[in-house]
Amino acid sequence: MSVTQFQAQGTVPVTILRTHGDLDASSFEGLIVAARQAYGQGARHMLLDLSDTPYMSSSGLVALQSIVALLRGEPLPDLEAGWASFRSLDRYREAGFEPCVKLLNPQPRVMHVLETVGFVKFLEVHTDEEMAVASF
Repeated sequence: MSVTQFQAQGTVPVTILRTHGDLDASSFEGLIVAARQAYGQGARHMLLDLSDTPYMSSSGLVALQSIVALLRGEPLPDLEAGWASFRSLDRYREAGFEPCVKLLNPQPRVMHVLETVGFVKFLEVHTDEEMAVASF
């Protein structure tokens, strides 16, 4: 998997991270690294374009959770904790939609994973990039 980064301007600057390839145990840390680099360069609103990601495992979910924590200024989940890191998800779901991280065009298999674990309850999903950028 690789990640490309783009900038867009809505009401606020938006960093678009576009993933290419499967988001799984062999690649999820690359997405976290890309998000950390963007954050270090001043990104505070991120749109994750998953249109070229046909598969996402639980490791990909940890990457998404880590990006949300990063933009909230919270400690990132312990990557060695495995399923234990998902215990903190309830607080995200209870808080409503995350204002600083949104998703764009998840493929059907990826969308199924996001729906199954409840990520769509706190991460907005968009199908149009322009509208997604404008939603920040």
